[in-house]
Amino acid sequence: MDSPPILHPVKLYIYDLSKGMARRLSPIMLGKQLDGIWHTSIVVHREEFFYGSGGISSCPPGGTLLGPPDSVVHLGSTEVSEELFLEYLASLGESIFRGESYNLFDHNCNTFSNEVAQFLTGRKIPSYITDLPSEVLATPFGQALRPLLDSIQIQPPGGNNFNRHNGQS
Repeated sequence: MDSPPILHPVKLYIYDLSKGMARRLSPIMLGKQLDGIWHTSIVVHREEFFYGSGGISSCPPGGTLLGPPDSVVHLGSTEVSEELFLEYLASLGESIFRGESYNLFDHNCNTFSNEVAQFLTGRKIPSYITDLPSEVLATPFGQALRPLLDSIQIQPPGGNNFNRHNGQS
């Protein structure tokens, strides 16, 4: 008789990079309410994984200088083993999630979290997170700021760059 599969919990950590300022200033600056400027990561196999201008990184859960997440969403569970997951991350880090591919609006931490969440659980991350860039760019102020914002590279401090040989470097 086959043993049941081992299930590993998968969580989405959500951080507000504005620390509440977006909620207060967005109606004035954008003409619409934004609840936050979201950075996300995936927590699985006792490690937090995220993407920024330095590529894919990892740390103990809540271990970046951002501190504890503002909220946590339980995305479900996965049967994907740690070994298979690390191989998957290595392939992503060598292809579509290289550091130089980072773009604040089009290819960011939330794009990464969404991709990884679907691989692990078949579920997407909440749309209020993935829709944020298009909401900002749909405003005149967002369009005016786009050239400046396109040059911004975000890499939350405190993580270790992911490395295919041992999972981390």
